[in-house]
Amino acid sequence: MSYKRKSQIRAEDIRFRVLRFLEGSPASSQRDIAKTLGISLGGVNYCLNALIEKGHIKMRNFRKSNDKRKYVYFLTSKGIAEKAALTGRFLARKMREYEALRAEIDEVQAELQSEKEEKFAP
Repeated sequence: MSYKRKSQIRAEDIRFRVLRFLEGSPASSQRDIAKTLGISLGGVNYCLNALIEKGHIKMRNFRKSNDKRKYVYFLTSKGIAEKAALTGRFLARKMREYEALRAEIDEVQAELQSEKEEKFAP
């Protein structure tokens, strides 16, 4: 897989994880998102701005808060559709990775069993 493709997949995974997180915790700060998802604060900021620009999320100030830097992030109908599409691709990719890993584990276990049998054969 090319570097460019890996980079695209990573960006897609980040968008998926951010959308998924915001759906459950819309009042989270960018720092909270970054810490929870293990993404840099700058990366979160970049991702949120891209999602806003694409119309996938909307951002609103807390009206009742004294701290006007606090925001709530809402998924738009376009954002919900994007999250559904990203979820499908994420699951398909993770299932392929799981199947490949499962096959490798089975292969290594078979090799180990074969080595044990050869070592202890009469």
